[in-house]
Amino acid sequence: MSTITVEEAEDAAKLISFGMRPRQRPAKDRTYRDLVVKYRTESAFRELVERTARGLGLKILGATEDIGVALAALPNSVFETKIEDYVRGARQRGEGERLLHGIIHLAVAALAFPRPDDLANDGYTGRVSAEAVDRAVRDTCDRLRERADATEGGVDTPTDTPELEKVWISYARRPEAALTKDGRLAMNSTKGMITRALNFLTDQGFLAVAGAGEDGWYRTTPRYQLQVRELAATSAFDELLALGVVPMSSHGTVRTVPPNSTEQTRAPAAPDTADEGLFHV
Repeated sequence: MSTITVEEAEDAAKLISFGMRPRQRPAKDRTYRDLVVKYRTESAFRELVERTARGLGLKILGATEDIGVALAALPNSVFETKIEDYVRGARQRGEGERLLHGIIHLAVAALAFPRPDDLANDGYTGRVSAEAVDRAVRDTCDRLRERADATEGGVDTPTDTPELEKVWISYARRPEAALTKDGRLAMNSTKGMITRALNFLTDQGFLAVAGAGEDGWYRTTPRYQLQVRELAATSAFDELLALGVVPMSSHGTVRTVPPNSTEQTRAPAAPDTADEGLFHV
């Protein structure tokens, strides 16, 4: 890399700062727009931004004049929101709650982009709702129960990941909806947990409200598509599709990674891998 000026270092930090505000758009800020253009057209500046981000514990997933800079926190980054913290924010505790929240976020991602072509198509917009997510996961629980009953002894859920077996059983036993004393949707019901996930993703700029009411629909944003491309490289996402949470296309299992990146070999993943690419800045 050529000699870096103080002004270039400041510009790199400024662009990363813009990216950490997911609701801000280059179209509404000329400085932001100019920095995105510079990132996309000047290789030296792009390398400076990416290395600065990496030093901060961040990864740049993409940058366009439409969405700006999309960031993800690297493992153990100070900017990473651990799923344990996410669950604690819902005033819930325990391994079972962590697994349930993890599978819910995986299911939202899988339903938002049900086919590999959808995930690869930059112009695709997915739609999800609390009702659709809950129905899809419960249908999968029913199919797993039927398959388990068909095995010898009827006790072994047909999955290669024991952690996922626990979460399917736990989800099936959790009430779909329950009300608090003041008439609100209980956050420990599956619909309450899904609603919280959808609201969280909306706050992060990953989803946008497309309907009214607790069963209203949400549409995906390009920023979320970049995140799910990262998530789709994990074996937990693969297993979710293999279990039939969403219809499989003729292309088979989703295995999509961001453009110009090299796919990494990953170890078998439990639902807590949902925090890769989803729980971050």
